[in-house]
Amino acid sequence: MNAAIAEIICVGTELLLGEILNSNSQYLAQQLATLGITHHYQNVVGDNKERLQKTLAIAAGRANLIIFTGGLGPTPDDLTTEAIAEFFDVPLVEQPEVWADIQRKYASIGRQVTANNRKQALLPQGAEILPNPIGSAPGMIWQPTPGLLILTFPGVPAEMQIMWQQTAVDLLRSQRLSTETFFSRVLLYWGISESQLAEQVQHLFASQNPTLAPYANFGQARLRITARAENQAAAEKLIEPVQAEILSLTGEYCYGNDHDTLASVVGKLLIQHNQTLAVAESCTGGWLGQMLTEVPGSSAYFLGGIISYSNAVKADLLNVNRDDLDRYGAVSTQVAEQMAIGVKQKLQSNWGISITGIAGPDGGSAQKPVGLVYIGLADPEGNVDAIEARFSPSKGRNWVRKLSAYSALARLRKRFVMIGV
Repeated sequence: MNAAIAEIICVGTELLLGEILNSNSQYLAQQLATLGITHHYQNVVGDNKERLQKTLAIAAGRANLIIFTGGLGPTPDDLTTEAIAEFFDVPLVEQPEVWADIQRKYASIGRQVTANNRKQALLPQGAEILPNPIGSAPGMIWQPTPGLLILTFPGVPAEMQIMWQQTAVDLLRSQRLSTETFFSRVLLYWGISESQLAEQVQHLFASQNPTLAPYANFGQARLRITARAENQAAAEKLIEPVQAEILSLTGEYCYGNDHDTLASVVGKLLIQHNQTLAVAESCTGGWLGQMLTEVPGSSAYFLGGIISYSNAVKADLLNVNRDDLDRYGAVSTQVAEQMAIGVKQKLQSNWGISITGIAGPDGGSAQKPVGLVYIGLADPEGNVDAIEARFSPSKGRNWVRKLSAYSALARLRKRFVMIGV
């Protein structure tokens, strides 16, 4: 094959209905970029043979590498293999080794195969098996016409990813579909808008290699630097000076890159200083604790949290002064500070974070509108303060809650930066 133009087709009515997140297309797009394979289009099509074949016809007219995910299961609505074979007018042939593998896998988990499972052993005549080491449905590698390569994968992400890594990567590299690799690094920002960030690095957007692109994602701003080179190491070398210049201009707001999260960055800082954290949450209802515990190894620094939703819990467990609750209200600087001190003392941590606010959609007033949040921070030296934040309620209750949790982590990270970490 000449230099490849790839297209991804994800099959499944559940994707169209939004019942599951289409993470397969994101994964495959990233993998194609790593291999230096040009990729212009992605499609999602339901479990319908006619529409699937129409989508295939369009893809075959503009791509020479088509990657399918989904529709390889044993049920009647799993139509991918059948639809592809019919489109090219090629008969399906049972693969005895695949059928034997399916029976062996089912027996190993104490399940009985059915007649429906046998359809998973059918491939178009001339197609090669793309092995599935952990699931029952294999994929296929097929060149139905000169200059067109088709790969099929199950829709289950874990199965698709291991099949891609174990078989597809070496196959595509052996085809010499590209002499270049694309490599990207994403710089992650909090506390600066996408437009402000873009303005500070405006002069770099004219660069052709590496290229620079800003985008926003859930209250965060990001800068993606993408380089094209003969291999990843060479691409990274092209990125380094650009990244250094960007950080010299915007480093105050950059908390990490690529797969970092605010929670993972804060965790590294706590470990570095041998310190611990406890949290008291009201309007976020445990969201901050969840973000912290999503990081593997977080038990080394995160002691726990108290979801102090009611005033009684704030007073009884966190020692918030009842008179202050009555005078200032639960959503106030005074209460946020006492919550942070209270959870720090209760759980005997070095740091205490608190969040109290009005997530909505109800409960706001002219003086305290929906989206008003106070974030308290108590440090190891006994100091405590709280900041006021106002988040737009137009995007819903969970938007306010998530941004509150993110902002709390950003506050702690900034405190470490201020003390010269």
